[in-house]
Amino acid sequence: MSDQKIRFASRNASGFIKDVKSEAQAYFDKTGLSKHADAGMVLKTVIILLVTFGSYGMIISGAFSLMQMWGLAFVMGVGAAGIGFCVAHDALHGAYSSKNWVNKLLGYGFDILGANSYMWKITHNVIHHTYTNIPGVDEDLTVSPIVRLSPEAPRHSFHMLQQFYAIPAYSLATINWLFAKDFQQFAKKDIGPYKDKKHPPFEIFTLIWTKLAVVAYMIVIPLVVLDITWWQFAIGFLTMHMTAGVILGVIFQLAHVVEGTEYLSPDDKGNMEHAWLIHEMLTTANFARNNRVLTWYVGGLNYQIEHHLFPQVCSIHYPALSEIVQDVAARYDIPYNYHPTLLKSMRSHFDQLKELGRPIAA
Repeated sequence: MSDQKIRFASRNASGFIKDVKSEAQAYFDKTGLSKHADAGMVLKTVIILLVTFGSYGMIISGAFSLMQMWGLAFVMGVGAAGIGFCVAHDALHGAYSSKNWVNKLLGYGFDILGANSYMWKITHNVIHHTYTNIPGVDEDLTVSPIVRLSPEAPRHSFHMLQQFYAIPAYSLATINWLFAKDFQQFAKKDIGPYKDKKHPPFEIFTLIWTKLAVVAYMIVIPLVVLDITWWQFAIGFLTMHMTAGVILGVIFQLAHVVEGTEYLSPDDKGNMEHAWLIHEMLTTANFARNNRVLTWYVGGLNYQIEHHLFPQVCSIHYPALSEIVQDVAARYDIPYNYHPTLLKSMRSHFDQLKELGRPIAA
């Protein structure tokens, strides 16, 4: 990818943009609802936090057998992924509350799990949401060299098997975040379109003390207070992180690396073919919109189209907004990528991985 600044087109979308924005606003005007969290969202936040740290507290109490603690480690992993989906994600987009301090506080949910919220806002909120599925710019397409997520990524012979080893690779996501990824990102001179990026000293300090705090409560304290061996601890630690990693990895990949979504690049002058909203429609997919339990747990991230079009609107509104967006898209003959179930979306993702891993024909 060149250093040319990327510019999205101003043509071909004026009607769609006007209608989708005005009709979404009409929904809020008619219902009188806030664009931010409601009581149900707050209750979900409390439940997810209690599940996660309640499980941790029960493990640390030492009142349970090894098998029971192992089960609690799994539950904690499910809860940790839920914090990322249901609490921190909305907060870091400024969608949870109209109060910045509330969003900032809840955004630290990422940090208490080992991921740096400041770096997430750069790589996800700014780069990924602006340059979705643009190879060489979208950081989400380069999560690991062992998984080829775009047609422009380097191709290796082992990618032929990536549809089989992707799940184990995803399982290491939160461990990688805790021990490596954030440090690597802070050390980079260039991040996506940012050249010679400088980070505030406060954010560097926050990175260090939060990582140390996570190591303290996740590793040091359990080894000190529990009557277990190091390998028994390792099993629990890996169970928790690999559970969270698989869930987070799969759900986020289903948004963009599935059949039907496009990988779009600028021309040699940095010009994109489409307006930004059209670009988001072409590169993003929804799944399992009728699965209310899944929608609750993943914080509406199965409505990725609506999330990308309205990132500062709380996820509780995505189901209603999806009806509006799909209707307006049909009116303007714009694709609305959608898989009806979680399993069909996952199958599409692994088929896409298989296609991306194919060797170049001789």
